[in-house]
Amino acid sequence: MPPEDNRQPLLSDQDVAYESGEKVHIVGVNETGDEDSLGVPPFSWKKLWLFTGPGFLMSIAFLDPGNLEGDLQAGAIAGYSLLWLLMWATAIGLLVQLLSARLGVATGRHLAELCREEYPTWARIILWVMTELALIGADIQEVIGSAIALKILTNGALPLWAGVVITACDCFVFLFLENYGVRKLEAFFAVLIAIMAVSFAWMFGQTKPSGTELLLGILIPKLGSKTIKQAVGIVGCIIMPHNVFLHSALVQSREIDQSKKGRVQEALNYYSIESAAALLISFIINLFVTTVFAKAFYGTEVADSIGLVNAGQYLQEKFGGGLFPILYIWAIGLLAAGQSSTITGTYAGQFIMGGFLNLRLKKWMRALITRSFAIVPTMIVALIFDTSESALDELNEWLNVLQSIQIPFALIPLLCLVSKEQIMGTFKIGSVLKTVAWLVAVLVMVINGYLLLDFFSEEVTGVMFTSIVFAFTGAYIAFIIYLVARGFMPSAWRRLLPPKQTQGIE
Repeated sequence: MPPEDNRQPLLSDQDVAYESGEKVHIVGVNETGDEDSLGVPPFSWKKLWLFTGPGFLMSIAFLDPGNLEGDLQAGAIAGYSLLWLLMWATAIGLLVQLLSARLGVATGRHLAELCREEYPTWARIILWVMTELALIGADIQEVIGSAIALKILTNGALPLWAGVVITACDCFVFLFLENYGVRKLEAFFAVLIAIMAVSFAWMFGQTKPSGTELLLGILIPKLGSKTIKQAVGIVGCIIMPHNVFLHSALVQSREIDQSKKGRVQEALNYYSIESAAALLISFIINLFVTTVFAKAFYGTEVADSIGLVNAGQYLQEKFGGGLFPILYIWAIGLLAAGQSSTITGTYAGQFIMGGFLNLRLKKWMRALITRSFAIVPTMIVALIFDTSESALDELNEWLNVLQSIQIPFALIPLLCLVSKEQIMGTFKIGSVLKTVAWLVAVLVMVINGYLLLDFFSEEVTGVMFTSIVFAFTGAYIAFIIYLVARGFMPSAWRRLLPPKQTQGIE
């Protein structure tokens, strides 16, 4: 680790995702010899192991309490019929995350940093605010999920607000582990993912869902009018705006020789393998949750009323106690999901704030600021909604809407940047991948647009509220058009625009 500047204890020399001393050394990097800089070194299991880590941290966003609630509701209401959509939605998520990793590896900078350089100050500030709002919305769900799990494990002795306070302390766990290096932090997250896998696999074995219906649900697409909302929810939960920013920074934790094209391509290959493996595991875990609730509650009277708050109690009533009560197994899995996702949210917040604002603060100070943004509103939520399950479920719907609104502000900059040769060099995406990526992005945005339209048509009432929503919608669409237009604007035209202000904030 480089020595700290005692004269400015809160500031670092420059804002970077990882200092050189923090990066994991990859065998062969910076070694001299007759190696062809354009050739990709042969596959090595040792190197794959060294590159393994960032993809698993990224995959935690696919397993957060918001996703688990989407899984259990899809299973309870739609049965096994939406498993095919869960699989393809995960594949879409993999595509987006691989593009994010490609951007980080090829440029040596993460998405927030590149957005700061790409857009004028006013647009950059809007993007930062929108991304922070999405992060806060996700963090509230994750912290509340952990607090619910703690309340279950203490038989209700620990109120929701106390669980929020305990979960808030995970920031210090994160800071403690970060001091011991990237690999230690990744190992900690691997343990939490393993706890989730074991917990939900045990529930799967205990409830014994139908293997035939599971296989048919994956292979045969089926979508009914009564399950459209759950289908939209599954796709909407997959793309987490802050996770797109996070992955482009995480891949810089490995030491990669940017001067050698072969080494960069090698890193992209290994990251593709480990990201695919990580999301395969996350898909299996989500599959466990969906099929457990499909087996238990599909076609029952309580199917429409199951949410994150009461899911454990319903499972307990359905399957009883036993040596290892399913209520507590569910709570352990939920706690691991909540804790892991809140810590990665803190991690993402550091990169987002530092990248957009060039805020050259020490990581511990940035983590505390990021944590404070989410904990204050979460504490208010916990105090207000502690005794009302229905109100908490309604709040969760509003938080899903908040995150859905922000999706274009992560996808559009990402796709525009990875398509530009002046930024990506020879690693810019080709025309076929570019077309597929834009089609996927449009599909995701249209699906989330449907979710927003359906939600607001039910919730928006009154002339004043309706007028505010329409005004916001107009400004929202105009900004999206601006981002797309700027992304496709020829370089010669862009040179005519006013210069951007990119000075750092100290």
